[in-house]
Formats: sequence, structure tokens, C-alpha cells
Amino acid sequence: MSWSDAFLGTLKENDVRLVSYVPDNVLKPLLAGVNADNYFMPVSATREDEAVGMVAGAWMGGMRGCVMMQTSGFGTLPNVLASLVVPYQIPAILVISERGTMGEFNVGQALVARTMRPALDSIGIAHHTLDDDKTMPFVLDRSIKQAVATQSPVAFILSPLLTGGKTFKPS
Repeated sequence: MSWSDAFLGTLKENDVRLVSYVPDNVLKPLLAGVNADNYFMPVSATREDEAVGMVAGAWMGGMRGCVMMQTSGFGTLPNVLASLVVPYQIPAILVISERGTMGEFNVGQALVARTMRPALDSIGIAHHTLDDDKTMPFVLDRSIKQAVATQSPVAFILSPLLTGGKTFKPS
């Protein structure tokens, strides 16, 4: 079973149905799986903060959801996380494909990668870097259960060690 199949299976086991996302090449296996499976309700967003708003509304309506994005998109989120998700105790599940490391050429990606974890810490959001397909289902399952039980958001950072990352073509 691929890492993406195991990931989506764990979302299903935890009744996470709404998947709001901003398209990303690294997330292609997850997004293809979500769009091919009638269990999920996929919604493409124009911005990451819009995707978080959809997940917040879904939670208020009784549905669990997650947001899928790449690292640079996280740069748009601190305000919506600190002013909506955290104070209103919405267990938003953030899935972030990690860019900005391991040979990254894009300065913007690298900057957000260096500041993402400290930003999550300062807002008080638990986060886990998933880098091993053997431990990933356990970490994902237990962390989603904790997020729902404590009504707190959680972020999963998908390391290139897990996903293979983005392929860079020499110029």
C-alpha cells in the first residue's frame, strides 16, 4: 500500500470527509485519491485561508474536514488560525506538503519552510512531520483523534522523505 493510500484510509477511519485544497504537485496522489473516492467531498479553493474557512464551517455543521496545501500556502494562514480556528476550538486538520528544503530553488518556499513550525508553535497548534510510511498511519490516527477530542487543530507536514518531494529540473 502506498503512503497516500494509507493516508486516505486513515482519514476515512476517522470520518474526515471534506477535503478542501489548493492544488499542488506533491499532493497529486492524495488529491487523485480524494477525487476518485465518493466517500470524500473534495473542494478546490482559490486560497488556503478560504480552504480553512470551509473546514471551519463544515465542523460547525457537524462534519470533519481537512485542508491540503503546500508550504508557501501556509504563509497565508496565521491570521485565520489565530482568529478563528484556535479561539473557536475547531479541530481543523492541516496537511502541508513540505517545500523549501532538500535542494529547493524557490526562496519564498525556503523562507516559509523556516518559519512554519515556529508559527505553529506560537499559535499553539500541534504539528507532526511525517517522514516514514511505517509510522505515519499511527501518528495520523492518534493525532486526529486527539484533535477532535480536545477540539484543537493539528498540522501534518509531509516531508519529502515520505512523498518524494517535488522534482526539480536543471535549467
